Amino acid sequence: MSFFRLARIVGIAVAFFLAFNASQAATAARNAGQTVPGIGIAIGALSVFFLIGAIAIEKTQGEEMNPRKDLLWGLGSGGLAIVASRMLS
Repeated sequence: MSFFRLARIVGIAVAFFLAFNASQAATAARNAGQTVPGIGIAIGALSVFFLIGAIAIEKTQGEEMNPRKDLLWGLGSGGLAIVASRMLS
């Protein structure tokens, strides 16, 4: 894996993590500190699906699909980071 691919995956993961946290903060500000219940479980399930898709595409597709692979890896990794941060807080 090239440095450029790794940087793209990390960038997508960090952007997803930050956008989700900003969205949750805005929702909490609008709704007197409450967010949607079960959102952590939903993000976790989607992250697993993204990672399964990334593994499948990594094994079956060529170099031309690298942007899509990177997107799936980034979304899956970012989602797992969201779940981990919610569990630790």
